[in-house]
Amino acid sequence: MGDSESPKSTMRFLLELVEIVLIAFALSWVLRTYVIEARKVPTGSMLPTIQLEDRVIVDKFFFKHFDHISPGDIIVFHPPPSAHSTEDFIKRVVGVAGDKLEIRNHTTYVNDQPLYEPYVVDKSKNDFGPIDIPENTVFVMGDNRNNSADSREWGFLPTQNITGRTLFRYWPMDHIGALAR
Repeated sequence: MGDSESPKSTMRFLLELVEIVLIAFALSWVLRTYVIEARKVPTGSMLPTIQLEDRVIVDKFFFKHFDHISPGDIIVFHPPPSAHSTEDFIKRVVGVAGDKLEIRNHTTYVNDQPLYEPYVVDKSKNDFGPIDIPENTVFVMGDNRNNSADSREWGFLPTQNITGRTLFRYWPMDHIGALAR
């Protein structure tokens, strides 16, 4: 009797193992697709806030359902067609729908008030605007203002293109923590 139960036990164990692996894979896929995702930053457009190759955690669920995108948030998004890219971008929200935005004399103004931007090392070289940000869009710029392809180049970002908001940096280990707002 022991010999006949051994193959059945082994088969039951293998089926349970396959079931556990499939459930784990499905849960991780759902979490990564809809809730939270780890991302590697591929460019230097957000220097000095985010270094090239830093890894960040991106919230893909809570900002859509329980919060909203605000100026200062660092977001991940699908660029509009005018950006001529299929890779997701990561930039800082500088203005939201209804805001008036202008860059003059190396200073960014939102609603005629200078924007406090301690995270920007090199201020914008060129003047821009004034422009009014339309409904259902945001205006984004990289913190590395003079080396960033952003809304100044390709226009407003439709809010529907936003896939997530960064929560914090988790790599490299000596820079773990929240990102500057």
